[in-house]
Amino acid sequence: MIQTIDLHFLGETKSIASYLIKTNKNTPILIETGPHSSLKNLQNELAKIEVDWKDIQHVFLTHIHLDHAGAAWAFAENGADIYVHPAGLPHLARPEKLMESAKRIYQDKMDYLWGQMNPIPENKLVGVEDKQIFEIDDVKLQAWHTPGHASHHIAWQFEKNIFTGDVAGVKIGNGPTVAPMPPPDIDIEAWEKSIEILRNLKADKFYLTHFGEVTDIEKHLNDLSQNMNQLSKWILTEWQKGKTIEEITPLFDDYCKQELLKQNLDNQTLTRYQYANPAWMSVAGLVRYWKKKMG
Repeated sequence: MIQTIDLHFLGETKSIASYLIKTNKNTPILIETGPHSSLKNLQNELAKIEVDWKDIQHVFLTHIHLDHAGAAWAFAENGADIYVHPAGLPHLARPEKLMESAKRIYQDKMDYLWGQMNPIPENKLVGVEDKQIFEIDDVKLQAWHTPGHASHHIAWQFEKNIFTGDVAGVKIGNGPTVAPMPPPDIDIEAWEKSIEILRNLKADKFYLTHFGEVTDIEKHLNDLSQNMNQLSKWILTEWQKGKTIEEITPLFDDYCKQELLKQNLDNQTLTRYQYANPAWMSVAGLVRYWKKKMG
């Protein structure tokens, strides 16, 4: 059985999730840790379902962004193995560069938003190959390398369920499906291929880190592809006008907010989208993508 763990990120519900699977021998397996800033919330939510977080010895990450993997080091300190894409592994072993990059973006809000990220010993990090299968008691998890949102992204398959990280986008409640596109390695073409990988798996359910279960897979993926290309082309148009990232960012932020408002979302859901996928983050990611693509 899959259990959804709401991390109550920044005090809000339905923004960031972790997922727990128990094997037939009651071995707990965690998918995503969320950021270190919400580790206490994760510990408390696990305790509510009678799981001691120190008993978790297997942590599967979709990618190394702080909202997905920021607390992984704390589980490794308890002896857990951390399963991660080979390209992301060095950044968890030596997170200084990753944290410095994040600090340039978030500045004095860094600790509040994300907390700390300590190095993980390499003997606790498992580099995961594409299509590799891991068996823990009666549970089998298969890795699907799915770049696009990040070059080091994995979607994890458990039976007919897929833990999609960010490659299947963000969808909160009855809100729209949107594509999170932060720097540094957004790749639209690779993402479209990853969408086809997900489509061809014929899953019954997606489990989104942001946030929860999706059962209408075909519509969800179509909406994601449409949104990704819509936002990408919007950024390209503004960039080709000669506008800088600083000039584009407030315009894009407002554009995305207006698109969400068209969905008649309540204020709480709008806040959840803002926490899960700050629109302004996608500007630098997409400008970098278009610069690289157009030489």
